Amino acid sequence: MKIFTNRDIKNFFVAVSCILGGFILLFQLITWLLYSTLNLVLLILSLLTSLCILVACFLYFRKQSQIMEEAVSQINLYLSGNTDVRIDCDKEGSLYKLFHAVNTLATALNAHAVKEQKVKEFLKGTISDISHQLKTPLAALTIYNGLLQDETEDIAAVKEFAVKSEKEIERIEMLVQNLLKITKLDAGAIIIKKAPENIADMINDIYQHFEFRANEEKKIITLSGPDDTLLFCDRDWITEAISNIVKNALDHTNAGNQITVEWKKLPAVTQITIKDNGSGIHPEDIHHIFKRFYRSRFSKDMQGIGLGLPLAKTIVEAHDGNITVDSALGKGSIFVLSFLNLTKM
Repeated sequence: MKIFTNRDIKNFFVAVSCILGGFILLFQLITWLLYSTLNLVLLILSLLTSLCILVACFLYFRKQSQIMEEAVSQINLYLSGNTDVRIDCDKEGSLYKLFHAVNTLATALNAHAVKEQKVKEFLKGTISDISHQLKTPLAALTIYNGLLQDETEDIAAVKEFAVKSEKEIERIEMLVQNLLKITKLDAGAIIIKKAPENIADMINDIYQHFEFRANEEKKIITLSGPDDTLLFCDRDWITEAISNIVKNALDHTNAGNQITVEWKKLPAVTQITIKDNGSGIHPEDIHHIFKRFYRSRFSKDMQGIGLGLPLAKTIVEAHDGNITVDSALGKGSIFVLSFLNLTKM
């Protein structure tokens, strides 16, 4: 019998049998001493009672053994790849508590496996996107390098190709830097150091950074907001986020268009709004612009790498804020950054 392959159960039955046998012998001995005779009826009843106790114990342990075998069978099915199987744990008792814990562990392992698979797919897609993003500037650099070698006597041509090569190198550098920033933020490797910062000062710094480009492209950047509004944030990272959105606005506006940066403090939140009257966002793209490396099939911007807006969103969310966008094709876009009015963490 399978249950007797378990040494503890075997020892249990031996001990119970010895106890019952000892009890019967002792009972008959006492009867002999008191009445000088053996009571056959009592002996038979004692033997039957002992047999019933042993049978009951046997049936109980056999049932427990069957339950355990079924549980082991389910666990083996899980290990063989059927991750949907679970052990029946609807009844009460310590054994079923154990089964419930095993089911919980299986669910956690499944969730972990799904997460790991998503991470692998994300890494695979990211590596593919990075490879694709690097192909264009690297191919251009190869061409420019070949042309530079052929045009050693034409100084104007050498200068032109050198300038173009520098732009491609800057594009590669921007890709790498943005990837490093967004990866570190995702991994929690960067500590956001918050302090009360003057929004007007931050926006003025951003304006000065883009002023030359705006003038060259004949675009207007206007600022609007109180001079004393404070935002509890990491100045460098929030400046990075706003700069990326302003750069995106410059990339999608034409000469004569206007970009406005506004800020205001409401009772519950502080908002920074960047709006333009440029080309706007196609309705098909509005829900995808914060995805990494997303490139619209309607976009004419061939230099973008699709990381500026995702990085801005990651930074804003790291500050417990949120970013929303509203856009009309051909009329422009409005990005709103909202932050809770906190003074300390």
